[in-house]
Amino acid sequence: MTIRFDGRVAIVTGAGNGLGRAHALGLAARGAKVVVNDFGGARDGTGGSMTAAETVVEEIRKAGGIAIADGADVSNFEQVKAMVDKATAEWGAVDILCANAGILRDKSFAKMELADFAKVLDVHLVGSFYCCKAVWDGMRERNYGRIVLTTSSSGMYGNFGQANYGAAKAGMIGLMNVLAAEGRKTDIRVNTISPTAATRMTEELLPPQALALMKPDAITPAVLYLLSQDAPTRTIMGAGAGSFAVVKLLESEGLNLPEDQWTPDAIAAHFAEISDMSKAQALEGAFQQTQKYVAQAAARLGLKM
Repeated sequence: MTIRFDGRVAIVTGAGNGLGRAHALGLAARGAKVVVNDFGGARDGTGGSMTAAETVVEEIRKAGGIAIADGADVSNFEQVKAMVDKATAEWGAVDILCANAGILRDKSFAKMELADFAKVLDVHLVGSFYCCKAVWDGMRERNYGRIVLTTSSSGMYGNFGQANYGAAKAGMIGLMNVLAAEGRKTDIRVNTISPTAATRMTEELLPPQALALMKPDAITPAVLYLLSQDAPTRTIMGAGAGSFAVVKLLESEGLNLPEDQWTPDAIAAHFAEISDMSKAQALEGAFQQTQKYVAQAAARLGLKM
């Protein structure tokens, strides 16, 4: 089976360079009409120009695809809404959103300015929320939507000097979890990609031979799968250098303690058992955790729930 996007309209943010460009080209090559969005700023989010987006649009058109350029700043809701309105006026709907736009303002936490923390969250997390918000009603009305958010290993596992970026990227997972739950009944599927690639954001961090393996094109197959008609929902995929993986947040089985042991000392004494991951599970929703704890307490007390 060949995955295609004929008749679908896609918005890709941050699509003037790197990963976003690869995703836009990939969607267009498989039949999607693509809004190539790029604010055109520097890596730290300053400046702004339509040149990068227009260059990618030209590439798509030369290859026989259909695309328009857009310069909306994703951290400005009015501009995001105008972008979605423009796509809807041009092509009738927005079926697909790939929220990829981002900036970096790396500094150790001790030296990080408040404005640098706020701006990175604004572009990554708030910007992704704005994009989802702007397409959500239309997707619900048509009972169809595919959204991919962009997280990072920095958010899931941590990386020195990236308190702002890591916090924003971890927030994507929380946003995905809720939107996937709320979108189920109208067939809006929401997933997250965790990419590792040679882009403007990573070029100074990796040696040349590693960068040669880390092509942005190696991420796009996972993104296109997560945006496809038969995509899963609420899935985090890691991708880089031709490797693809699924990431899950796991919770240990845990241990229910009697009330006379609700002390930090008892937790210290039982910590090996509490943290034993041999029966760990990926929970499917917030209430599942509540149900698990109540069931464990009931079982210890011999109660029927």
